[in-house]
Amino acid sequence: MASALHQLLGPWSSEVTSSYNRFKYFGYLITEGWLHQKALDLGYPPAQTPEGSYNIRSAVPRNVMAAAGVLSYARVRRIKTPKGKHFLCIALACDDPITVGERMSTHAPPEANYKALKEAMGKDGPAHWYRAR
Repeated sequence: MASALHQLLGPWSSEVTSSYNRFKYFGYLITEGWLHQKALDLGYPPAQTPEGSYNIRSAVPRNVMAAAGVLSYARVRRIKTPKGKHFLCIALACDDPITVGERMSTHAPPEANYKALKEAMGKDGPAHWYRAR
């Protein structure tokens, strides 16, 4: 898609694609260890295939978001940490106004609104802003 976009936009392509990746998500990182342990806790069998891993990556966060009461406005997104590592993230907000259509706020919610998610994920502090991948 990026190469087709570059061809279509010509000299303006670097401006568009660089601004595309400037937005940030507010949420909690999903580590592989947490994901697989939570899957076992929820009764999912260990993934034996790539399809099984995909199913765990999509179903477990959804189940946790639903149980925490944030499913209506939280989304699972890919992010990049300041150290350049890539993770999935349960995102509660995004500073890109286009995401309003996804029911994501452009402002971080009060910590009290996502306390159940914080506890379900075993986090100690508030969520953080991470650059979109």
